[in-house]
Amino acid sequence: MNPLKQSRLIRFLQEELFIPADAIAVALRQGEQMPSLLPMVLWQYGLVTLEQLDRIFDWLETA
Repeated sequence: MNPLKQSRLIRFLQEELFIPADAIAVALRQGEQMPSLLPMVLWQYGLVTLEQLDRIFDWLETA
């Protein structure tokens, strides 16, 4: 994922899904090697629900 798209995704997570910045930071550290896995890492750690995960994937398809 390119840096611009990743920053837009982070903004979406914070502004639309109200995911706390510290939760996103944890997921980013865990997914450092594969930043495209950020949504899955958030879900794996229980930081987003399945419904939120679906919304993230929908956003990624249209971004």
